[in-house]
Amino acid sequence: MLKPKLLDTLKGYTSKQFRKDAMAGIIVGIVALPLAIAFAIASGVTPEKGLYTAVIAGFIISVLGGSRVQIGGPTGAFIVIVFGIVQQYGVNGLIIATLIAGVMLIVMGFAKLGSVIKFIPHPLIVGFTSGIALLIFSSQIKDFLGLQMGTVPADFIEKWESYGKHLFSINIYAVIIAVATVIIILLSPKITRIIPGSLFAIMLSTVAVYLFHLPVETIGSKFGNIPSSLPTPVLPHLDFATIKALVQPAFTIALLAGIESLLSAVVADGIIGGNHRSNMELVAQGPANISSALFGGIPATGAIARTVTNIKNGGRTPVAGIIHAITLLLIMLFVGKWVALIPLASLAGILVVVAYNMSEWESFVAILKSPKSDVAVLLVSFLLTVFIDLTVAIEVGMVLAAFLFMRKMVQFSGVNIFTKEMEDGDIVKSKEDIENFSVPKNVEVFEIKGPMFFAAAYKFKEAMRVLETPPRVLIIRMRQVPMIDATGIKTLKDVLMQTKQTKTKLILSGVAEGQVLSELQKSRLVFAIGKANVLPTFTLALERAKQYILQSDIEAQEKKEEKNQSNQV
Repeated sequence: MLKPKLLDTLKGYTSKQFRKDAMAGIIVGIVALPLAIAFAIASGVTPEKGLYTAVIAGFIISVLGGSRVQIGGPTGAFIVIVFGIVQQYGVNGLIIATLIAGVMLIVMGFAKLGSVIKFIPHPLIVGFTSGIALLIFSSQIKDFLGLQMGTVPADFIEKWESYGKHLFSINIYAVIIAVATVIIILLSPKITRIIPGSLFAIMLSTVAVYLFHLPVETIGSKFGNIPSSLPTPVLPHLDFATIKALVQPAFTIALLAGIESLLSAVVADGIIGGNHRSNMELVAQGPANISSALFGGIPATGAIARTVTNIKNGGRTPVAGIIHAITLLLIMLFVGKWVALIPLASLAGILVVVAYNMSEWESFVAILKSPKSDVAVLLVSFLLTVFIDLTVAIEVGMVLAAFLFMRKMVQFSGVNIFTKEMEDGDIVKSKEDIENFSVPKNVEVFEIKGPMFFAAAYKFKEAMRVLETPPRVLIIRMRQVPMIDATGIKTLKDVLMQTKQTKTKLILSGVAEGQVLSELQKSRLVFAIGKANVLPTFTLALERAKQYILQSDIEAQEKKEEKNQSNQV
């Protein structure tokens, strides 16, 4: 259903719930402040762009989204892809890619792909998420240690080589601030949940740097003051060559936004016992990203950590997300000048904690003990994310997962040859029951097990080659075939042509109602084989085979007698 959850939740909305949503929204807005700034800086853009994204996209996701409690905005998952786009195409290229991704998300939502995205293999998600976490951690070493160096290289190996060359320039004050930030974030939940650890760490470090004039880099010293108003929306210059070049990274943004938002919505449903609308959530991500790009922001999606924070503080409707966006706007309008005093080392400490939480190392280790196919998808997606590119990692990981899945389906599928069989659904009670159900002479029975798709059709072809002498009747049992594709249809047509050449009667048994029977009818196979030869049970198929043999014997005998009579005359 493509209907925003906000419309449902406003029915019977009470002042009591509004107070809870308002409190949750204010708290999440405060939590989102340092994260939005940190994600923007780590992505290679100026800090205010993270705030624009959290305000604009966060508001739209809450208004149009398919989840009751989803909080939208910039997330750590986008850091790697955004940084790469900015390095290669500039900020204008990022804006165009985000616009294209927004359109893609709307199309995906209307195409009802929400349920499909939710079923992306878990090892693939863990692989590229862990890879992103490692890259985020790597990108923060410069500010975490306060290294005096130029632009940090984008390549993972080159990045660490550059760190090694500038290790002598460590700023002890920056290290103390960054380490203190990590410790405060980790210990704050044990002390109080009223003030978020990240906010408390930033406030403490900012005050310390300001009062004691500590020689560390701040947002203001690197980027200047934070604007105290939203910019005017601007449509970037578009040309076909740029759009063509940015389609691939735009697809990665769209896919990441879809995955992250739906994962966040699923986690939220598990906590509140809700039921989000996945396709509506995708549709909402579209205008949210388009609007963010027009205001100069970065890609946005559902944020799991902020969504959970919203829930734990009483948020139960999209009103909380709307208030979260308004809170951030008010902070930007009235407190923006103080944001410039935040030390970059403190933001680096926050992102190190974010990277650790994203790493899912427990899931990573658990999957390493899983079947080899899952391990292969995990490691390939992880290594490609770290050493090559996130876009390549997702594409190769999806293709690899699909091929390995097909391989498993082929392993589970099979073709058996029978000479004695039992009735469909009968329970074998003794050996005599099977022996009483015999297959006539000159009748061969093949049973296909599993989906008959292009990757499994070759098994059937190989099995058919064992027929040295063409039988008079060939029965193909399909009771355990849940689906069939174009290659499976083509294979059956080839078998039909072969049986006509050898004058063998082809009979299909146990064709399942639904997709299989429908495809056979659409392809005209039922007509070509003959409706009388497509039967629901094996018993009827055997009776049909016996009738055919008897009838053909009678006809053969009559022809023989006619021939003898003509010879006598």
